[in-house]
Amino acid sequence: MTITDRKAAIAAYKKRKAPAGIYAIRCLATDQQWVGRAADLDKIRNRIWFTLQHGSHGTKSLQAAWNAYSDADFEIRRLEEISEELTGYLEDRTLKGRLIHWAFELGAEAV
Repeated sequence: MTITDRKAAIAAYKKRKAPAGIYAIRCLATDQQWVGRAADLDKIRNRIWFTLQHGSHGTKSLQAAWNAYSDADFEIRRLEEISEELTGYLEDRTLKGRLIHWAFELGAEAV
């Protein structure tokens, strides 16, 4: 890969529109669920697993479940992606509303 190709690949990556939406984390051992919203669903799993592994996740019930079971007992899934056309305030407001909907629908705690 030449320097020009590398720069073009980096520029294309920065311009890509990350899928925003709602995700759910489920503990397979207890069937507890947590739902959250993310501006980039492609990266949220790594972000959450990192904080859980280091014991620094902000949701105490999720961190306690993680500490009690192994990481193999947890799964994450996308529940909903929102329109790419929404940005800024509209994206944030939509994500908040959908988070409330999914938390109620699944009987889950919001992250």
